[in-house]
Amino acid sequence: MNAPGKSPIVAAAGGSFLLENRTPSEVFTPEDLNEDQRQIAATAARFAREEILPAVTALEAKEPGVLAGLMRKAADLGFTAVDVPEEYGGMGMDKTSSTLITDHLSVLGSFSTAFGAHIGIATLPLVWYGTEEQKQRYLPKLASCEWIGSYGLSEASSGSDAMNIHTRATLSADGTYYTLNGEKQWITNCGVAGLYTIFAKIDGEKFSAFLIERETPGLSVGAEEHKLGIHGSSTCPLVLQDCKVPVENLLGEVGKGHHIAFNVLNVGRFKLGVACIGGARHALGHMIRYAKERHAFGKPIAEFGMIQRKISSSATRLYAAESMAYRTVGMIDASLAQHAEEQAHSARETQRRIEEYAVECSILKVYGSEMLSLVTDELVATMGGYGYVEEYPAERMYRDARINRIFEGTNEINRLIITGWLMKRALSGQLPLMKAIKNLMDEVMEPPSFDAGGEEDEVLGREAEVLAAVKKTALFAAGVASQRFMTGLQDEQEVMADLADVIMQVYGLESALLRARKLAASGKSSAGAAAAMTGLLADESIWLAEQAVRRVLAACGEGDMLRTQLAILRRVARFTPGDAVGQSRTVAQAAIALERYPV
Repeated sequence: MNAPGKSPIVAAAGGSFLLENRTPSEVFTPEDLNEDQRQIAATAARFAREEILPAVTALEAKEPGVLAGLMRKAADLGFTAVDVPEEYGGMGMDKTSSTLITDHLSVLGSFSTAFGAHIGIATLPLVWYGTEEQKQRYLPKLASCEWIGSYGLSEASSGSDAMNIHTRATLSADGTYYTLNGEKQWITNCGVAGLYTIFAKIDGEKFSAFLIERETPGLSVGAEEHKLGIHGSSTCPLVLQDCKVPVENLLGEVGKGHHIAFNVLNVGRFKLGVACIGGARHALGHMIRYAKERHAFGKPIAEFGMIQRKISSSATRLYAAESMAYRTVGMIDASLAQHAEEQAHSARETQRRIEEYAVECSILKVYGSEMLSLVTDELVATMGGYGYVEEYPAERMYRDARINRIFEGTNEINRLIITGWLMKRALSGQLPLMKAIKNLMDEVMEPPSFDAGGEEDEVLGREAEVLAAVKKTALFAAGVASQRFMTGLQDEQEVMADLADVIMQVYGLESALLRARKLAASGKSSAGAAAAMTGLLADESIWLAEQAVRRVLAACGEGDMLRTQLAILRRVARFTPGDAVGQSRTVAQAAIALERYPV
């Protein structure tokens, strides 16, 4: 990445993609990596190839010591220390480097789950909220993987309703320790962890966080869960029975634990989306190689159009997710670089600047997890019967993919977060969404114009026009829903989810388009495939957006009003379709020639 203070990358306000237009030079893409970052990516990819993949059978069988041993090998290369400040035994590297490590290590769901939980939700609360004594005591152990970390929020009775936990903490009469009682459920790394970040309510009311060492009396680990997928990761219940925790191990402030729980989940969601990108790239490679090797009717099945469509649709969704992920981390690093120039480093300020992109993190989590499910499904379909048996990795990848739509807040919850976060910012005046909606409403009341818009002669001009149409449909739907439900919109979950789907299409298509234009300007060989994938994505985005907006309009009105709004939608969403068959073949043939993802 460019040097701090000199980068053209814009640290745009979170959510502003819906209202503002960016140029290719203002967004970060994987093609902008500097040489050090490329070396980090190559080292992580080599570790995945030489250490993780050969251990798949042992990991999935939960052979004792294998997971912990691999985590410590990763630590020897600095992978588990990248987000820990140097003064506590860490690397203190930029967030792009941390993203690259997660991306290229994510070839096996079980390992990426354990690794992601350790470096993210189990370590960052301590980095951001720990006292100096807590950091000195625990961060070096986590950075080196002497201790593996675990994060205990979920309970069987609360699930997504995180604030409704029942684990209680009571301060002792002499004020020296808390006694915790309760049970946590579905806790990743639980069976191998040395340190747990646990949430409980002091006196049943004050939501707070605690650091609990494994050998603390009263803490016990339950049996391993038998899961649908990610068999190699440890998932157990955690039981607290009169567990005495020193007051020094309270993390953050009494009653402020929700700040820790929810802020760290922003990074958790982002990293989960990144892990899905790495997993999808690996699965796509399997799909392409199998399609080249498998013959039917006298030729490789890779030559058949329907197999090529599976390859191209998988690559296209992956391209969109990858473009969003690196665009997002580019904005985060640009914002952190500004902060470094303005004042001394502050872990809390780092957390605050990452929180600015909460909506982008939720988008990436939802889009990335659903993208991975599509890619693994297409892998199974490409392999046919072979994809359905345990002997081949497709079956495992398919099962492993499902958990990502549940982790870090279900995709349903995250869809509500996307719309709710944007509307909250709009109502508070932090994001001029209402002004943009009003301007659009004024525009649609004008007589229709059949001008092409002036962009057809530009690189990917048709796709830019489609993007403009998708943005308008998002604003139109948000305006209609806001007018209909006003402050009650938050209770209309189906409408909120449909709005989120349109918003996701905006961010995905715009990120893909800006990257494709940057590639075209650079003259790179991958520019043709990127342009074709952007074309495919444009048609898919406007189609998905229009369907979602139709549902929103039908929920908001009826009769003549609905008919008028549908007529406006047809006008706003007007576009010229691309040659999907030709674009699909371009993408697939590029991927087949390279035997991998084509950019």
